[in-house]
Amino acid sequence: GIGHPHSRILGWRSVSTACIAGMRVSLRRIFELKRHGISFPTKRRLSWFSLSSNEQSEAINDAKLEPKEFVAKHLSKIYFDKILPLEKAFQYDKFYTPSWTHGDFHAKPIILILGQYSVGKTTFIHHLLGRSYPGAHISPEPTTDKFVAIMEGNSEKTIPGNAAVLQEDKPFETLKLYGTSLLNRFECVEIPNSPILENVTIIDSPGVLSGEKQRLERGYDFSGLVKHWAERSERILLLFDAHKLDISDELKEAIQSLKGNEDKIRCIL
Repeated sequence: GIGHPHSRILGWRSVSTACIAGMRVSLRRIFELKRHGISFPTKRRLSWFSLSSNEQSEAINDAKLEPKEFVAKHLSKIYFDKILPLEKAFQYDKFYTPSWTHGDFHAKPIILILGQYSVGKTTFIHHLLGRSYPGAHISPEPTTDKFVAIMEGNSEKTIPGNAAVLQEDKPFETLKLYGTSLLNRFECVEIPNSPILENVTIIDSPGVLSGEKQRLERGYDFSGLVKHWAERSERILLLFDAHKLDISDELKEAIQSLKGNEDKIRCIL
């Protein structure tokens, strides 16, 4: 999958794991040099004392990082130093997906939740969180009329879309490409002390509509945005009501936009 920037860089998680393991081994060997005064052959004959003060400081700081922080730091360096220049040279963002940002690398894995209106998406999220979230409403009629990113925060608050895309520590900067119509229908909700949000970010989507008039009132490319989120998600949950399994035209288009991300999809009745 290419949902998370870590796997976008190296292609397969198994390769990524092997590379990171190799980097961590290299760091351990550097510290062994300091402890035992032993060197080993490399292109640059490396010992602790041959490192500059900045390199020594960086090695010490790396050793203190959590594994996920270590991965994010070094893979983002590979991406911005080596891969991003190639993407820009070949205009990769023009015909496929926008380039990654620093916020993408330090973001938690994303779970995208899709389904027709009143199928139980918001109720399902309440069950996962063990509580409601600000701005959530439940009724038989369409209630969620915007994309809502639910993530961990120090305090409970709602951030408008126009402000959320400007925060570099969040993976939403590329949403600016979809214009103000989308940003007016997007918001970020931060919730403290939620065990599940310590590990993932949840995207609640607007209920998929059946009427052409309602679709036109959205003001943005819904299927295009679903594709955007799908490519950045680690898991896509498609919710269906077992008592009304008919699929609207818009839901059909949304499902078609998930092409290439089939391995991430799970259907829930």
